[in-house]
Amino acid sequence: MSNNQFASAVVRSLDWRLPIEDSCKKLGEQLPSGIDLLTVFVSPHFQSELEEIVEKLTADLAPVHSLGSTGESIVADAIEVEGEPAISIWCASLPETQVDSMRLTFERTPDGGTFIGWPESLAGEWSDDAVMLLVGEPFSFPADGLLSRLDEDRPGVPVIGGMASGFHTPDENRIVVGSEVYNNGAAVVVLQGGIKTHSVVSQGCRPIGQRYVITGVEQNMILGLGGKPALDVLKQLYEELPNHEQAAMQNGFHIGQVVSEYQDEYEMGDFLIRNVIGVEPDQKAVVVADFLRVGQTVQFHIRDHESASLELNQLVSQLENSGSAALLFTCNGRGTRLFDVASHDAGVLREHLGQIPVAGFFAQGELGPVGSKNFLHGFTASIIVFES
Repeated sequence: MSNNQFASAVVRSLDWRLPIEDSCKKLGEQLPSGIDLLTVFVSPHFQSELEEIVEKLTADLAPVHSLGSTGESIVADAIEVEGEPAISIWCASLPETQVDSMRLTFERTPDGGTFIGWPESLAGEWSDDAVMLLVGEPFSFPADGLLSRLDEDRPGVPVIGGMASGFHTPDENRIVVGSEVYNNGAAVVVLQGGIKTHSVVSQGCRPIGQRYVITGVEQNMILGLGGKPALDVLKQLYEELPNHEQAAMQNGFHIGQVVSEYQDEYEMGDFLIRNVIGVEPDQKAVVVADFLRVGQTVQFHIRDHESASLELNQLVSQLENSGSAALLFTCNGRGTRLFDVASHDAGVLREHLGQIPVAGFFAQGELGPVGSKNFLHGFTASIIVFES
C-alpha cells in the first residue's frame, strides 16, 4: 500500500494572513509525516506579497521542496478562479520518492546557449519512472530550447508544467523555488521512484478534411500538400466543409502534425497542433508557427469548445478513479474564454477522478508530452495525475 499523501487548500481573500495560517494548520494535520513537495500558485493580486506568503508557508509547513508562480487565473481543486484573488496551495508527502528541485536559468554562449543550475544529484542515470515539473518565466526562459535538450539527454522523461502568467512584460511574473521568489528563469522539480504518474495533454482540436503528405516546404511555409499547391488544397478543403465548420475556420484554424507515422488510424491526441498564422498568395503557401519538413503527414484542425471538452473528457476518463492528486496547467485562452461553463477543465478532473487535491494556474504556454516527445503548447490543458 502506498504511503504517499496529498492535501490542498485555497485562500480567496486579499487579507490572506489569517486564512493562510488556518490553512497551514489543517494541511499540517492532514500530512503529519511531513511535506516533501509544496506548490503555490497565486493570482496577480499577490505578486508584491509573494515573498511574504512563501516565507509564511515555509515557516509553518517546513516543506523540503517548493515550486510555484503567479498565474492569470488559479486552479484550486474543482474551481478555476478567474479574475479574482486566489492562492492555491498543494502539498505532497512522498516518503519513497527522490525529489530534486532547482532553479534553471539560460545563459547565451558562443555555441548558442546553456542551462545553468542542475544539481549534482541529477548528474547520473535517472530512473525509468522519472518525471519533471517545470514552471518557467516566459520572457527569460526558452522552454522549447530546454525541451529539445532534454529529448537528447533524457529521452522519454515527461515534462509537465506551464509558463507563469498574469503580467505581459518582463520582470513582472514570478516563480518560486524553495523559499525564494524570482522574476526570471524556471522552477523545476524532478521526481523519481515511489510514485506512479500519468500525463494528460489535451490540445482541444479536431481534424477536418483528409490527411496530406507535405511535398514542399520553405522554413515555416508549407508550399505543397500531396503534390498540389498548399493554398489550393486549403481553399478546396474550405469549400467542401459544412457551414458550421467553415464558420469555425473563419475564427482561426490549425495544422496537426502526425506524431507517429506508423499508425493506420489517427484521432484526436495523435497530432501535434500548431497555429496557422497566415497564407502567402504569391507562393500559394500556408504559413505555420513551426518548422515542418517534406514527408511529414499533416491534417488541418479546428478548435471549438465542443472539441476541447470532448477530448479532455476522453483522455481523463481513461484514468477514471485512479488518481489521488493532480496538477493542472491550462491555457489562459481556455476557461470561460473558450467554454460556456466556468471551471471546465478542473470540473472534468473532479467528474472523473473524484474529490482529489488539485492545484494549478492558467499559463502563457503549457508543457507536456505528445507521443514520446515533450513540446511547448498553446490552448492546451497539460495535467499530471498522481496514481492512488
